[in-house]
Amino acid sequence: MSVSEPITYDVLLVGAGPAGTACALALRTSGLRVALVDKARFPRDKICGDAIPSPTLKALARLNPTYAAELRTLTAPHRAEVAHSRLVAPSGAEVSISWKAPAFNSPRLHFDDALLQLVRRHTSTEVLENWPVQAVEATSEHVTLRSSQPELAPLRGRLVIGCDGAHSVVGRQLAPWPLNRARHCAAVRAYYTGVQQAPETTSDFFFLRRHLAGYCWVFPVGNGVYNVGFGMLSADIARNQVDLKQVLRQLLAEHPGLAPRFREARLLGEVRGFGLPLGGSARPLTGCRALLCGDAAALIDPMQGHGIDKAVQSGILAAEHTMRCFQQNDFGPASLHHYQEEVEHRIGRALGHRYRLMRLLAARPWLVDAVLSLARVPWVKRVFVKAIG
Repeated sequence: MSVSEPITYDVLLVGAGPAGTACALALRTSGLRVALVDKARFPRDKICGDAIPSPTLKALARLNPTYAAELRTLTAPHRAEVAHSRLVAPSGAEVSISWKAPAFNSPRLHFDDALLQLVRRHTSTEVLENWPVQAVEATSEHVTLRSSQPELAPLRGRLVIGCDGAHSVVGRQLAPWPLNRARHCAAVRAYYTGVQQAPETTSDFFFLRRHLAGYCWVFPVGNGVYNVGFGMLSADIARNQVDLKQVLRQLLAEHPGLAPRFREARLLGEVRGFGLPLGGSARPLTGCRALLCGDAAALIDPMQGHGIDKAVQSGILAAEHTMRCFQQNDFGPASLHHYQEEVEHRIGRALGHRYRLMRLLAARPWLVDAVLSLARVPWVKRVFVKAIG
């Protein structure tokens, strides 16, 4: 076979993060020939807050109860069991929330690798690492992936599923959508050790009077290491020319709730930045023979900033829709649009509500203080927890 002759599959999954691996796991009994490609070789780092919300484990357990159990075993050396969140208002008022469902924090270096191990163990998916996608070409009959490495043969399938993150190549080329800075966040993340007064069962969120459409976080990730970061709306960053790295340094040195904890802390590695396309944006999730999942589909929770649970959920929905397309032999726009409707119904609508709530609170510092003060009252806390998800 010449290098220019495509290798043929039924389904091409681009991106081996939570969305892509969940989709591969959900396609395990489909009988389809599936390729999962990623530009990196695993394990690889992914800049993130590293929070693994409980719906992630629930979604995997619904596919197969052993998946969630195996995932916990694989990540055991590299995670912190999280049972509480502590929210700190600009005024210093605090509210602590205890979560009933199991959740944990784990560096994506280890968590994503564990998910990929599940794919290798439980599916016949062909995993192609070090396969950077440069071009995605779709016709009425098929879709072709071409790599930036010319020695790699093209891949051809009947459907491509873009799970390749906020800067999705599949999204840019088959379902383009202009950047809306009002529905996009940017953040910086660093790892620290030696943080004081920081229980490994509690994730902390600090809301700031000066930067309300965002927050600073301190998340334990196990072994005495903490994921620490700061993020805010990209529109505010551009308007006010905010240097996120500088703001994070100032917060850790000067904020009364943070400075005492970080006085003896040690930075591990470098401070790195990333983008977060917020949910509720009405981004198109389909293109010619293409579906988008996870961050590529702009499914980040606007209130809490996490998206791993939404990535897994959308990956499973994409797999379900993929099987229907093959069963009906229908890959047309109307058929693919059913996926968009399902994601909007199950995920997007709630994210839209949380985006509006985030903007309401961001415009009113006094309201954030009031809400977190009142959330000490049990029934108010229940309403608040439901609202933020």
